[in-house]
Amino acid sequence: MKTVLVSAVALIDADGRVLIAQRPEGKSMAGLWEFPGGKVEADETPEAALIRELHEELGIETWQSCLAPLTFASHSYESFHLLMPLFACRRWTGTPVPRENQVLKWAYAQDLRNYPMPPADIPLIPVLRDWL
Repeated sequence: MKTVLVSAVALIDADGRVLIAQRPEGKSMAGLWEFPGGKVEADETPEAALIRELHEELGIETWQSCLAPLTFASHSYESFHLLMPLFACRRWTGTPVPRENQVLKWAYAQDLRNYPMPPADIPLIPVLRDWL
Protein backbone atom coordinates (compact mmCIF):
# COMPACT_ATOMS: atom_id res chain seq x y z
CA MET A 1 0.00 0.00 0.00
CA LYS A 2 1.31 3.44 -0.95
CA THR A 3 2.08 5.88 1.89
CA VAL A 4 1.09 9.49 1.28
CA LEU A 5 2.72 12.23 3.35
CA VAL A 6 0.45 15.20 3.98
CA SER A 7 1.33 18.16 6.19
CA ALA A 8 -1.45 19.94 8.12
CA VAL A 9 -1.66 22.94 10.39
CA ALA A 10 -3.83 24.20 13.21
CA LEU A 11 -3.87 27.94 12.61
CA ILE A 12 -4.78 29.47 15.98
CA ASP A 13 -6.15 33.00 16.19
CA ALA A 14 -5.91 35.47 19.09
CA ASP A 15 -9.20 34.12 20.54
CA GLY A 16 -7.84 30.55 20.62
CA ARG A 17 -9.95 29.39 17.68
CA VAL A 18 -8.66 26.97 15.03
CA LEU A 19 -9.19 27.42 11.29
CA ILE A 20 -10.81 24.49 9.49
CA ALA A 21 -11.71 24.17 5.83
CA GLN A 22 -14.56 22.26 4.24
CA ARG A 23 -13.49 20.12 1.29
CA PRO A 24 -15.24 21.39 -1.86
CA GLU A 25 -17.43 19.42 -4.25
CA GLY A 26 -15.44 17.40 -6.74
CA LYS A 27 -12.70 16.43 -4.28
CA SER A 28 -12.55 13.16 -2.40
CA MET A 29 -14.32 13.40 0.96
CA ALA A 30 -16.20 16.49 -0.22
CA GLY A 31 -18.14 18.24 2.54
CA LEU A 32 -15.85 17.05 5.34
CA TRP A 33 -13.90 19.55 7.42
CA GLU A 34 -10.12 19.39 7.70
CA PHE A 35 -7.08 21.28 8.88
CA PRO A 36 -5.41 23.30 6.09
CA GLY A 37 -2.41 21.75 4.39
CA GLY A 38 -1.59 19.38 1.59
CA LYS A 39 0.69 16.79 0.07
CA VAL A 40 4.41 17.04 0.67
CA GLU A 41 6.25 17.04 -2.66
CA ALA A 42 9.37 14.89 -3.20
CA ASP A 43 11.75 17.83 -2.72
CA GLU A 44 9.99 19.39 0.30
CA THR A 45 10.03 19.13 4.05
CA PRO A 46 6.63 19.03 5.79
CA GLU A 47 7.22 22.62 6.94
CA ALA A 48 8.06 23.85 3.43
CA ALA A 49 4.95 22.10 2.09
CA LEU A 50 2.80 23.92 4.66
CA ILE A 51 4.30 27.29 3.84
CA ARG A 52 3.57 26.68 0.14
CA GLU A 53 0.07 25.27 0.73
CA LEU A 54 -0.96 28.10 3.06
CA HIS A 55 0.03 30.62 0.41
CA GLU A 56 -1.74 28.69 -2.38
CA GLU A 57 -4.92 27.75 -0.47
CA LEU A 58 -5.39 30.69 1.89
CA GLY A 59 -3.23 33.56 0.63
CA ILE A 60 -1.26 33.86 3.87
CA GLU A 61 2.45 33.77 4.62
CA THR A 62 4.18 32.10 7.54
CA TRP A 63 7.69 30.92 8.37
CA GLN A 64 9.22 27.65 9.48
CA SER A 65 10.06 29.18 12.87
CA CYS A 66 6.31 29.72 13.44
CA LEU A 67 5.36 26.06 12.84
CA ALA A 68 5.46 24.02 16.05
CA PRO A 69 5.14 20.23 15.65
CA LEU A 70 2.13 19.12 17.72
CA THR A 71 1.16 15.53 16.84
CA PHE A 72 0.60 13.29 13.83
CA ALA A 73 -1.97 10.97 12.29
CA SER A 74 -1.29 7.57 10.77
CA HIS A 75 -4.36 6.12 9.06
CA SER A 76 -5.02 3.47 6.42
CA TYR A 77 -7.63 4.36 3.83
CA GLU A 78 -8.81 1.86 1.22
CA SER A 79 -6.18 2.68 -1.40
CA PHE A 80 -3.35 4.39 0.55
CA HIS A 81 -1.87 4.96 3.99
CA LEU A 82 -1.83 8.56 5.21
CA LEU A 83 0.93 9.91 7.41
CA MET A 84 0.10 13.47 8.49
CA PRO A 85 2.10 15.64 10.88
CA LEU A 86 0.01 18.39 12.47
CA PHE A 87 1.74 21.66 13.28
CA ALA A 88 0.42 24.54 15.38
CA CYS A 89 0.83 28.09 14.07
CA ARG A 90 -0.08 31.34 15.82
CA ARG A 91 1.80 33.81 13.57
CA TRP A 92 1.22 34.60 9.92
CA THR A 93 0.67 37.62 7.72
CA GLY A 94 -2.47 38.26 5.73
CA THR A 95 -6.06 37.21 6.26
CA PRO A 96 -7.00 33.64 5.33
CA VAL A 97 -9.30 33.62 2.31
CA PRO A 98 -10.57 30.55 0.44
CA ARG A 99 -8.69 30.29 -2.85
CA GLU A 100 -9.79 26.76 -3.81
CA ASN A 101 -13.59 26.91 -3.44
CA GLN A 102 -13.42 25.69 0.15
CA VAL A 103 -15.48 27.10 3.02
CA LEU A 104 -13.46 28.36 6.00
CA LYS A 105 -14.57 28.38 9.63
CA TRP A 106 -12.92 29.45 12.87
CA ALA A 107 -13.91 27.01 15.63
CA TYR A 108 -12.93 26.42 19.22
CA ALA A 109 -11.05 23.13 19.73
CA GLN A 110 -13.74 21.81 22.06
CA ASP A 111 -16.30 22.28 19.26
CA LEU A 112 -14.35 20.51 16.49
CA ARG A 113 -16.25 17.25 17.10
CA ASN A 114 -19.35 19.05 15.77
CA TYR A 115 -17.79 19.14 12.28
CA PRO A 116 -17.62 15.90 10.29
CA MET A 117 -13.96 15.22 9.49
CA PRO A 118 -11.99 12.57 7.59
CA PRO A 119 -11.16 9.56 9.78
CA ALA A 120 -7.47 10.50 9.97
CA ASP A 121 -8.25 13.94 11.42
CA ILE A 122 -10.54 12.80 14.24
CA PRO A 123 -7.77 11.51 16.61
CA LEU A 124 -6.02 14.89 16.30
CA ILE A 125 -8.92 16.73 17.95
CA PRO A 126 -8.35 15.65 21.60
CA VAL A 127 -4.62 16.38 21.35
CA LEU A 128 -5.32 19.85 20.00
CA ARG A 129 -8.11 20.47 22.53
CA ASP A 130 -5.85 19.43 25.46
CA TRP A 131 -2.95 21.51 24.14
CA LEU A 132 -5.06 24.65 23.81
